[in-house]
Amino acid sequence: MVGRDASVEAIRDASQVLVVGRSPINRVVISKIVERSGLRPISESPDTAAKALRALVPGAIILDGGADNKDCDNLLSSIDALRRASGKSLPPVILLSNRTGTPQSLDLSTVVDAVVAKPITPERLQPVIDRLTNR
Repeated sequence: MVGRDASVEAIRDASQVLVVGRSPINRVVISKIVERSGLRPISESPDTAAKALRALVPGAIILDGGADNKDCDNLLSSIDALRRASGKSLPPVILLSNRTGTPQSLDLSTVVDAVVAKPITPERLQPVIDRLTNR
């Protein structure tokens, strides 16, 4: 069924993970960790990720927040709209941060489900991916 809402037209694919960050190197590292979980990464910059979200609803989203956790803020409203349309807080969102803490303690958006502190390592990120995607 296709409605006026763009999120209805998007295809949900639980096997794909949208990896968003300004640094191409970080996106490659994150994508390799996503692959280790048996999922398929889609790597985008914050500027192009909104277009990808209109075409596909991934199984999870990983945001590299950059130095101040703000690099991907322009996507938060789109992600929030997807989650409201799903009725379930899906897809889950992981923020990679230079600071440690919970989304609440870091005063982050309510769309962020988990925070993983940098440096990005498989030992830190993969268990969170597996837990949030039920793998």
